[in-house]
Amino acid sequence: MSETTQKNNTKKGYDPKATEDQYYKIWEERGYFEIDGNQAIQQTDENGKAKTFAIMMPPPNVTGSLHIGHALTFTLQDIITRYKRMDGYKTLWQPGTDHAGIATQNVVEKQLLAEGTTKEAIGREAFLERVWKWKEYSGGTIVHQMRKLGISPAWSRERFTMDEGLKEAVKEAFVHLYNEGMIVQNNYMVNWCTHDGALSDIEVEHEEVNGKFYHMNYHFADGSGHITVATTRPETYFGDTAIMVHPDDERYKEIIGKEVIVPLTDRKIKIIADAHVDMEFGTGIVKVTPAHDQNDYEVGKRHDLEFITVFDEKGILNDYCGEFAGMERLEARKPIVDKLEKEGYIVKIEDHVHQVGHCYRCKNIVEPYISKQWFVRSEVAKNSIEKTYAGEAQFHPAHWLNSYRAWMDELRDWCISRQLWWGHRIPVFYCDECGHQWADKQDNPEACPHCASKKIHQDPDVLDTWFSSALWAFSPLGWGNNGKMADTYNDTDLADFYPNSLLITGFDIMFFWVARMMMMGEHFMGELPFKDIYMHALVRDEHGAKMSKSKGNVIDPLDMVEEHSADIIRFTLAFLAVQGRDIKLGAKNLEQFRNFTNKLYNATNFLQMNVDTFADLKDIEVKTPLGKYMQSRLAKAVEEVRETLETYKFNEAASNLYRFVWNEFCDWGIEYSKASKESIAELGAIFKETLKMVSPFMPFISEHLYHKLSGTELETGESVMVMNFPKEVAADEDAEAMFAIIEEAITAIRRAKVIIDMGNSKIAKAYVKLDTKIDTDVAKPFIEKLAKVEEVEFVDAKVENSVTDVSDNLEVYIPTEEIDLSAIIGKLSKQKEKLEKEINKLSGMLNNERFVANAPENVIAENRQALEDAQSKMEKVEAELAGFGTN
Repeated sequence: MSETTQKNNTKKGYDPKATEDQYYKIWEERGYFEIDGNQAIQQTDENGKAKTFAIMMPPPNVTGSLHIGHALTFTLQDIITRYKRMDGYKTLWQPGTDHAGIATQNVVEKQLLAEGTTKEAIGREAFLERVWKWKEYSGGTIVHQMRKLGISPAWSRERFTMDEGLKEAVKEAFVHLYNEGMIVQNNYMVNWCTHDGALSDIEVEHEEVNGKFYHMNYHFADGSGHITVATTRPETYFGDTAIMVHPDDERYKEIIGKEVIVPLTDRKIKIIADAHVDMEFGTGIVKVTPAHDQNDYEVGKRHDLEFITVFDEKGILNDYCGEFAGMERLEARKPIVDKLEKEGYIVKIEDHVHQVGHCYRCKNIVEPYISKQWFVRSEVAKNSIEKTYAGEAQFHPAHWLNSYRAWMDELRDWCISRQLWWGHRIPVFYCDECGHQWADKQDNPEACPHCASKKIHQDPDVLDTWFSSALWAFSPLGWGNNGKMADTYNDTDLADFYPNSLLITGFDIMFFWVARMMMMGEHFMGELPFKDIYMHALVRDEHGAKMSKSKGNVIDPLDMVEEHSADIIRFTLAFLAVQGRDIKLGAKNLEQFRNFTNKLYNATNFLQMNVDTFADLKDIEVKTPLGKYMQSRLAKAVEEVRETLETYKFNEAASNLYRFVWNEFCDWGIEYSKASKESIAELGAIFKETLKMVSPFMPFISEHLYHKLSGTELETGESVMVMNFPKEVAADEDAEAMFAIIEEAITAIRRAKVIIDMGNSKIAKAYVKLDTKIDTDVAKPFIEKLAKVEEVEFVDAKVENSVTDVSDNLEVYIPTEEIDLSAIIGKLSKQKEKLEKEINKLSGMLNNERFVANAPENVIAENRQALEDAQSKMEKVEAELAGFGTN
């Protein structure tokens, strides 16, 4: 035995710090995490093909370190992966990290600003070098944290969404879609962040803000008066190209076609009619700014209006805004309003609460903005939507299908171009000579394919991060990698592991990532990328509040591991992961499962007080009544844990394990064994099998205790993590039926002893009258030991002068002849007297018509309940006194 293991084994309690790093290193070095790490137990299906299981890690962003939500995702993924690995599946858990375009670029830009410089000052090449350095640092931190959690992905296959192979896959996908006409470029109204550029719809977070309604007068060009229009964004009114009313609005029929003058300018615009106007809202007159409002954009196209853009990509107002040109859009609002007020255009300003879009990364206010961008056409998703609706993919919990439907039924083209430097460069090239545009998988094509000119340039933009992530279900398996990084995947991977078996991720990226993976997977592979989709909820603090740095309630997974151990964190998260319900994580939860690890350790110590080492269950024949009973209970636990893991009910699986270990094995099995020393060798084998079940949840302590019970060590022996997960354990209905009666008798005697104030004391004699036939010779020592009775006698008739307890299948009697009952009778008599007074008082109140007529209903209900409770207690007291021969 190694010095470290010996030291660890001789300590009073289990020391995770001395074990976890050591075990993890051995597991990884032996290749247990890889697809053939469990080769000795891999199984085949009815066709002789290896049973396979594949799950892709949602690649965390290289923007810092992991949070507790990541810990939940990875814990659940690791539990199911370890379970499938032990169950004989050829298993791939694909690890990796994401370049996270906007988020990572923002991190590095902030670092540069703190140093007094900018990305523009150092140039694109130097900036990208800085980002790659940050990626190495952040990625290293993340992988270190993952290892500390004890997770077991195939590390040799670790990928990065901008590694050489995945760059090839992204170009393959883009060029294919481009040539199909499914990627198009055009001037569209997009969500525009003046810091981060174009955003897709789901990258915009809408928040309620306290704003203003500015009521402005627009004067008729013929001098005949004015109309009043309200806006929340006066800085954009310089881009107005029409005023709009509803065609059925009788108030304004006469002014349709007339012209008004845009305030502070000499520009004339027409009043048009469009059914988009809500006649009931405000004045029923709306200004139309087609270049800066999504709804107005559609109106502008319908009426062939001019599209006037009034600020540039950075939000700086242009010459259309007159004296305000050069000002930033939001900063310009107040001076514009001041000038409008001074010139008499403002009628009134009202407070107004409304929704405003913010960039999901930098929180900047997002603008509707017309820009030339690249889009994936929504038609690409058509087949994936139909197949999902047909049930080819299942959501867990099932209600997430409704959310998927709500989004996909309204799906618009996906804006995939980003005005960033960090990311996959869009593989589109332009000829400076003939103007030809084409997509190319080559990084540096030599010449224009149309005119052969060498004067060509590449599109400066990069792809949305989620474009490369959308390929994640199949690109790490070698699809489109074009031979790059071939040492990280096998030629058979796509056949073996696509479609993936399962996806586990947070619900918050359903549309960012899950729906897009389904779209791309189906489009390129012809099948949906996974059969099951498990969406877990948020991890909140113990009070149910969302975790945030500003609240100071963020939990660092590494701190938790340091304080409690990886096993405790993992089991706690699994136990609390009820499908569809947020997790409230607090100290009390961690304390509960620290006690559980103590229970496991103490059970091991008890077993070894009697027997040094134990065989595996498969290598022995269980013969003792207690052994047969506990093996049968194990069979039930195995069935329950398997069923709940197969349906991704991680909390129920953890709960079943907890109940079996704590309530059944420790509270009953170990206690029973004190009356059956010959069964302990069998119980040890059963407990070793239990530790195999615990292993996916708590891999370190289960490994440690398994070897402790076996008299082996991991350094020279086989790991539990590549042993068979328990299956088809022998059940014994007769043993279960007998021990159910034994437990009932023990419980009944304990209750009867409480009546005579001897709950924890040993008594001389107890009688048991059975309604069911069992082997009383087997039952007797167990009942005597656990009920603390010197002698139990089985009888066929009621025993007189005794305290009685009646249960479903038996009656027990404790003789009272030799017990001094005077103190107990006195105590019960006082209770009876007190209850009589209480009953009389409550009955008097409730029989008083005036009280019932005037008292509140809840007071009357409380008194009636109190009377029922007192009467019930009285019945019990009187029954106990009658048992002692008194009234």
